[in-house]
Amino acid sequence: MGLGLDIGEAARVVRRRRSHPVAGTVAALPVVPSAAVASPGSGVSGTVLARGTSDGELRIKPPEGDTDVVVRTITIAPGGSTGWHHHPGQVIAVVQAGTLTRTFDDSSVEVTSAGGAFVEASGREHAHVGRNLGSEPVVLYVTYLLPKGAPLSVDERGSACAQG
Repeated sequence: MGLGLDIGEAARVVRRRRSHPVAGTVAALPVVPSAAVASPGSGVSGTVLARGTSDGELRIKPPEGDTDVVVRTITIAPGGSTGWHHHPGQVIAVVQAGTLTRTFDDSSVEVTSAGGAFVEASGREHAHVGRNLGSEPVVLYVTYLLPKGAPLSVDERGSACAQG
């Protein structure tokens, strides 16, 4: 045959090609970018409200069962405070403007400036207070992942070492 195959090998190649007719043709198809087959959008607009980058991995775990998803803008005036609280579900936040200082029940402190993002864990053991210690308003864009019907937050007292 001139291909270096004996008759038996040639028959096996032909049988393989017949049993997989698409295999030979797929390689011959030109690659078409997916945008070429997508339909163009129409009458749609979007606005990025805030963009933030987290320091490390964001661990998100929505509640079991039905979940309420709430998106909210929060503004904290200079010198203002959220008061001690916890969330019944996780909270994903982006700091759009200013600098937010959060103190947790274990007295640890996290500071997040404009352009930063974070996730707050759910539950009483994650009680915290958010403060604006700066001279400009803190603007947050917050997404809550809550058990259906749960409040956005629950007031807490905070620990003695974290009061203030």
